[in-house]
Order: sequence, then C-alpha cells, then structure tokens
Amino acid sequence: MARARPRHVITYTMQRVRSKDTTSELALRHALWRRGLRFRIHRANLPGTPDIVFPGAKLVVFVDGDFWHGNQWRLRGLERLEDQFRDCGNSEYWVRKISRNVVRDEESTTALEAGGWRVIRVWESDIKRDLSGCVAEIERHVLGRA
Repeated sequence: MARARPRHVITYTMQRVRSKDTTSELALRHALWRRGLRFRIHRANLPGTPDIVFPGAKLVVFVDGDFWHGNQWRLRGLERLEDQFRDCGNSEYWVRKISRNVVRDEESTTALEAGGWRVIRVWESDIKRDLSGCVAEIERHVLGRA
C-alpha cells in the first residue's frame, strides 16, 4: 500500500486545484477563439455556471475534470468509482463528494435543457487527446450543423 502523504502536502495540493480557467478549459477557449467562435464565460446566471456560453446559438459547454466529475476510474480501467479509492483512508468522503458532483452535473444539464439550452460536456482527457475534434464538435453545434 502506498504511503500516505503528509496532511500539509495534501492541503497545499488541493488549494491549487482550480474550479475555473483550468489548463484544459483555457486550451479549448483559445482554440475556439482562433476558429472565430465568440462566446461568454462562466455565466453564473445559468444553472451550473457553464464554462463557455454561446448565447446566440443557445449552447453551453462544460469542461469537466476527469477526477472531480467522475471519469478517472473509467480512464484507469476500473470497474466503478469506489475502486478508485479502495486504498484511500477516507474513501467514503471521496466517493460521496464525486458522486454529488455527478448528480449536480446531471441536475444542471436537465435544468439548462428545460430552459431551451443545448448542453455539451467535454472531458479534460478528451481535450488533451483530441482538441481539434472537440473544437469541431462544438463548432458544428454553434453553426447549427449538429
């Protein structure tokens, strides 16, 4: 079993985690801007505070971090979220926290769609793996070709 990191190291690491303007989000925004797509960012007046908003196309984009939004266990080839934290001393906390994030994401998507918005959710790993494909998909939706 891996040796636990000291509490101060964990605290320092967690304080540096960004909730907006992440590396993946900035990469996507810059690529969209270079394609001539204009948008607004972090609209707190919309459910879930979408990362990228195209008001004219009534389209919102969320850039979901793999760890925080419940995709990392899949990337690791695990059976379920709980397996990701099997050797963690506070596994119940993490499973509960990430599960709440997933539920909140679903609720935000439902509320936005009920308000007539189209919602695209992009995993940070998808942006890292295929930024141009993510941009092309969003562009199709903005231009009404999807």
